[in-house]
Amino acid sequence: MSFLESDIVYNPPTHPYVSIVHRDDDILVVDKPSGLLSVPGRHPSLSDSLATRIQKESPHAKMINRLDKDTSGLVLISLNKKAHAHIAKQFEERTTKKSYIAIVWGHIEENEGMIDLPLAIDPDNKPRHRVDHTHGKPAQTQWRIVERLQTQATRMQLTPLTGRTHQLRVHMKSTGHVILGDSLYAEGKALDAADRLMLHAETLAFHHPQGDEMTFTAPCPF
Repeated sequence: MSFLESDIVYNPPTHPYVSIVHRDDDILVVDKPSGLLSVPGRHPSLSDSLATRIQKESPHAKMINRLDKDTSGLVLISLNKKAHAHIAKQFEERTTKKSYIAIVWGHIEENEGMIDLPLAIDPDNKPRHRVDHTHGKPAQTQWRIVERLQTQATRMQLTPLTGRTHQLRVHMKSTGHVILGDSLYAEGKALDAADRLMLHAETLAFHHPQGDEMTFTAPCPF
């Protein structure tokens, strides 16, 4: 069974319509809310997205990185071709730095660690991905505990060293500590424990096209 775009109930948030963290002649840094697509889907009902909202005022704007619909946080957008090429290369070469905050199911004994498991699309359950030691692409995530909550949950900082689709979501599920509210990977109490995916892109660092190293933070909303 696979999920069809036409089956998705899509009610993207509109307040604020766009939350701009930084803007200059070359780039936009935007704090995307949970529930809003980064780019439009193929089905007409999925036309509203962060990209289309930005392009209404900046037609040449182009997404440099993306977040899953239900993930909130920092997204970087170029305003010209030169800026896009300059920063996209940093993402390709993994010289950018980014970190996420997540709340996961259960308590974790260790304080920090590394998940190194290859990932691939799950062909029978698209758009889900899975750990796949035969066909998967390498994926690494560093993690550390921020707080063990009184409820059956843990607040964590996750630092992806690679950029695979659903990487953080699948890696956490593989440890037995799925992210709360994850409609694709959580079940039962872990799914019902939150009204959204508890994953937020909190920090992003890169070199600006003009040469300066820049770091941005979007405070976690949960």
